[in-house]
Amino acid sequence: MLVINSVSTEDSLYLWWEKPLEKVDVYSLYINERLLATTKKTHYTISSLHPESKYFVSIKYDDKIVSLTLETKKSKKRIDITSAPYFVKGDGKTVNTLAIQRALNDLDENTLLYFPKGEYLTGALRIKSNSHLYLEDGAIIQGSAKKEDYLPLIPSRFEGLERLCYSSLINIGEMDHNKGYETENVSIMGKGTISSGGKELAWDIIESEKIKLKDYLNENKNLVEECEKLETIPGRIRPRLINISNAKNVHISGLTLKNGASWMVHILYSDNVITDHCTFYSEGVWNGDGWDPDSSTNCILYCCSFHTEDDSVAIKSGKNPEGNIINRPSKHIRVFDCKSYSGHGIIIGSEISGGIEDIMFWDNDLTFSSNGYEIKSTWKRGGYVKDVLILDSIAPKILLHSVPYNNDGEPSKVKPIIKNIKIKNLLLDNPNNQEAIIEVIGFDKGNKMENISLSNITISSLTKPIIKLENANVEVDLHS
Repeated sequence: MLVINSVSTEDSLYLWWEKPLEKVDVYSLYINERLLATTKKTHYTISSLHPESKYFVSIKYDDKIVSLTLETKKSKKRIDITSAPYFVKGDGKTVNTLAIQRALNDLDENTLLYFPKGEYLTGALRIKSNSHLYLEDGAIIQGSAKKEDYLPLIPSRFEGLERLCYSSLINIGEMDHNKGYETENVSIMGKGTISSGGKELAWDIIESEKIKLKDYLNENKNLVEECEKLETIPGRIRPRLINISNAKNVHISGLTLKNGASWMVHILYSDNVITDHCTFYSEGVWNGDGWDPDSSTNCILYCCSFHTEDDSVAIKSGKNPEGNIINRPSKHIRVFDCKSYSGHGIIIGSEISGGIEDIMFWDNDLTFSSNGYEIKSTWKRGGYVKDVLILDSIAPKILLHSVPYNNDGEPSKVKPIIKNIKIKNLLLDNPNNQEAIIEVIGFDKGNKMENISLSNITISSLTKPIIKLENANVEVDLHS
């Protein structure tokens, strides 16, 4: 039986549900016993509702019906950030950091900060509990390209290791792996854009760090050679576009997110973060991941599109041996009805040292990604990936394997475990591929991948069926 999940605003109900294994042709949605819509998707947004009102919602499918009563939230007082007392300028020239931060500090659960059309230039901003922002169509929160505007350095984690990093453009919560969720109930919604300094900001920081770390890099050339690039270590201090740390109940919806200096949305030690109907752009930004849950739980991503330089989605949980010690897994994560127009695709790893479990992906189109669905790690990680279900998608590849990069640092005392991976009803479409389109390779002879199932996998007629299966307990059912 379906379980309907929901998030409410004053005028809308955002609904989603997990896709059942059995085929469902259509879902019929009813509100107050009146047919509202039919859909083949596993989500629906009911809009134009009244504040503080209860609605009886039902979903019928096959011969089943699921019903529940949902309530919209009360209306909030709208504060126009361009008006008194803040007078923020949307001219794309005036640096508004102090004025915007003052407005953010004044928010409470009864107010909503409204950004009308305009380009609001700013440095790093910090958002507290019970804050709600709305960006009108044409409104752009534009981060500066100057690294000084992202000070002070803050505790963060990048590529699996905790470190000080530049503040992100949008900062929700403060990182501390020993604490729970200290910032909650934040929403950033609308039809506008959040953008940062992108490539220019990234390389300004990297070049600055190269100078600071010159002696260290020269004394540790073997360490540098183990990294993906010469810029890997200096680049780990870069800010994200949106940083969510030790936070709970965060909703990001409807926005264009672009030009972070590294990852776009980083979700760290957090719970119940929902991202929907957003478009991610990071083309040209090295390490430009889109959406990265990291040692976080109950994170939902749906109906989003990705134009990324790196992974569209990357689920992580820390790097050896620090990630093993902190031991905060990523679990209960769902990604569905998303599309990648570039980048690597939907990825688990390579940082898995705190464990990753109970993951579901479905109805995703990764045709234009390079890797499709990938579970990756290195022999040093320790940790585990288990109980992953992938359904009903299009992808160029399925890759479960070890990777040679980001392998620096002290090894874990235990070997990584990859098990209970079920992949069903996929079309593999990669006509120009010269490498394996299915690769399931265990890490070494003493550490097999266990209980890997690929069923009803269809390979397009133009795709070379190159398959590599090594050191893994795997069942494969292919069609051409």
